[in-house]
Amino acid sequence: MTEPLFEKVALIGIGHIGSSIAINIRERGLAAHVAISTRGEDTLRRAEELELGTSYHSDPADAVRNADLVILSVPVGASGPVMQSIAHALKPGAIVSDVGSVKGAVIAAMRPHVPKHAQFVPAHPLAGTENSGPDSGFLELFENRWTILTPLEETSEEASERLAALWRAFGARVERMSVEHHDLVLAIVSHLPHLIAYNIVGTAADLETVTQQEVIKFSASGFRDFTRIAASDPTMWRDVFLTNREAVLEMLGRFSEDLASLQRAIRWGDGDMLFDLFTRTRAIRRSIVEAGQDTAAPNFGRTPQSR
Repeated sequence: MTEPLFEKVALIGIGHIGSSIAINIRERGLAAHVAISTRGEDTLRRAEELELGTSYHSDPADAVRNADLVILSVPVGASGPVMQSIAHALKPGAIVSDVGSVKGAVIAAMRPHVPKHAQFVPAHPLAGTENSGPDSGFLELFENRWTILTPLEETSEEASERLAALWRAFGARVERMSVEHHDLVLAIVSHLPHLIAYNIVGTAADLETVTQQEVIKFSASGFRDFTRIAASDPTMWRDVFLTNREAVLEMLGRFSEDLASLQRAIRWGDGDMLFDLFTRTRAIRRSIVEAGQDTAAPNFGRTPQSR
């Protein structure tokens, strides 16, 4: 247990990321009071059964009153309306943040509603699984993972550092980045891979010459890993692609060009080109493992029970 970093934290949204934040705050003693609000009454009751917070509120404005820190863990498309609904209840000096995978669109939606007496520090933890809901949170989710902050011109250094300290207390590494650069980087390392996974699994499901039962029965490990990604929350990823469309389309165009080159190499039997590509991509994988962002253990470290 450490000294509380905040007196009161309000969490708006208590899905996978929100519940993991709540567990970290509770287990590490990082706030005296955690107020939780979420749209669904069943989800709110489940959060209370799991003892994720101190108080539970159907109205997000009630949750944020007197809060030193407010974190929105909602689909990026809902960020603006939620911010508008809580603005009047924020106390002077309150820090407002989010966990959205897209920053440009989220900031554009939230910023007009953030009162001048509050501090807006956009953030994005690069962590998560395909699971959702309050039961899916766990303490170790953020450990050794990156959280990117994209402070604005009007954001105070003190507010940025206080939020960074919280994420570091969760075990995360923290880095700052411009909004535009964040959205471009995430388009290639997160958004495009999800789009490809959704498309590959969808293509397999639509094949007329191979039954869906065969696709499931004979899935090799590569396809299984694609299905794990493609099982991610549909609402969240719909909003991500629509709100980060420019960066995603730019990276998708580059990917399509590279895919066409690969197609030509296979057609014309260019083994040297294929070997060079596979060698370079193998080196990237090794670099990710060496950086501590994954494990070299067989089956990506998953046990038989967690497959």
